[in-house]
Amino acid sequence: MRISAARRATIERASVSLLVVLSAAMILLGKADQVVLQSLRSYVMDGAAPALDVLSRPAAALATAAHRVLGFMTVYSDNVRLAEENERLLGWQQVALRLSAENAQLRDLTKLVPEPRISFVTARVVADSGGAYVRTLMIDAGRDNGVARGQAAMTGEGLVGRVSEVGARAARILLITDLNSRVPVAVDGTRQRAILAGDNSARPSLRYVDAGGGIKIGDRIVTSGQGGVFPPGLPVGVVVSVDSEAPQVEPYAALTRLDYLRVVDYGLAEALPNPSTVAGRGGKRADTQASGPPPLRR
Repeated sequence: MRISAARRATIERASVSLLVVLSAAMILLGKADQVVLQSLRSYVMDGAAPALDVLSRPAAALATAAHRVLGFMTVYSDNVRLAEENERLLGWQQVALRLSAENAQLRDLTKLVPEPRISFVTARVVADSGGAYVRTLMIDAGRDNGVARGQAAMTGEGLVGRVSEVGARAARILLITDLNSRVPVAVDGTRQRAILAGDNSARPSLRYVDAGGGIKIGDRIVTSGQGGVFPPGLPVGVVVSVDSEAPQVEPYAALTRLDYLRVVDYGLAEALPNPSTVAGRGGKRADTQASGPPPLRR
């Protein structure tokens, strides 16, 4: 069935008018939508809040109960672990007491000379050398604080160096990486002895090592006690390279990030010769670091 041209034109005009009316209605609804929907949401929230509160309480109670049960289980497991550790520690306590008693008896039998009392001074690093040919630090403690030449400078990680110059209120620390530093050391465990020599790089090297010693990466290096400057057993560093001419050691202490040092007096500082005495005898100072490095700067 065909639609006449007049009817088609009428339908088209009516469609256009309807679309215009619908567009106007949508525009009006869009303007009023914010107010209407906001009011509707407010009513819905006000009505749903009590119901949601009632429904959420059982869930919250279950969550709290589960958390408490988990806490009880954790406490129980911690108690079991602590009880086991306590039993082991009690066993070690008995071993330590027995060894302490045996040690005291052996000291009495051998008439062992007691070790000197150890004292220390904590000082702040106020300057570093910054030169290419010297590795030293300056601290804000000197003779007035009990600091003396030869005392060990340490951090919690290990040996940093030794006191090379002392003033009334300041002192200079010669680092173990300095070219003038020589520290008698040993490989912990095997007790193979060597000399830790600085070369102004970040890693000092081991010199005069026994060819058949078998030093390997990961070996722990400690002071040997020879020379009478440092006591034996102070942690120094760990071997990180054996490919070069001499094994290289990474110091335990971060020598480039030092803020505070502990200057320890082991009662061995008198072992170092007085530089003025040595200079008077031979005309040359034994401690090359004391001859005057470049000015320190921070």
